[in-house]
Amino acid sequence: MSATPSAPISASPGIHITDIEAAINWWRERSPSPDGISACPEVRALAEVYALMVYYREHLCDEVSMPPRAREAWLAWYATTPDAPCIAICSTSQGDEVCKGCGRSFDEVQHWPAFTPAQKRGVWRRITAEGTAWRFNRYAERARLASGEDHPDPQRFAPSGAAGPRP
Repeated sequence: MSATPSAPISASPGIHITDIEAAINWWRERSPSPDGISACPEVRALAEVYALMVYYREHLCDEVSMPPRAREAWLAWYATTPDAPCIAICSTSQGDEVCKGCGRSFDEVQHWPAFTPAQKRGVWRRITAEGTAWRFNRYAERARLASGEDHPDPQRFAPSGAAGPRP
């Protein structure tokens, strides 16, 4: 079975509502309400965006036109997430259109450094939903050790005393 390349990432992607929810929950944990009613400014900014998305039944929020305080709060949460899904098994370097290790297309791997945070989260959302990359099954343990850097040193994943990664 051959994998098909993913659709290209749009120039102005959106931030998915589940990422807004995750950012709200991260901020709620980081800055809990002192009285059980009030929320920190970051939660209020994100909650306004979230409420409008729910009201208008939108799944994506425009990254560019997002209110500045909400965008700053979302970016603070984003900075805590792994950047790249790479687990140091890049089959695109061997000619595959889609990497067996992380699930990104050749173009996504090549252009990753230039992607915006929303574009990167869009790719993460897609590869997680597909769940076919080795990072989600065969090498799930290795994925847990991954730091989120693109193309990490394979020796980081080698078992103690081994010369290279396990098959």
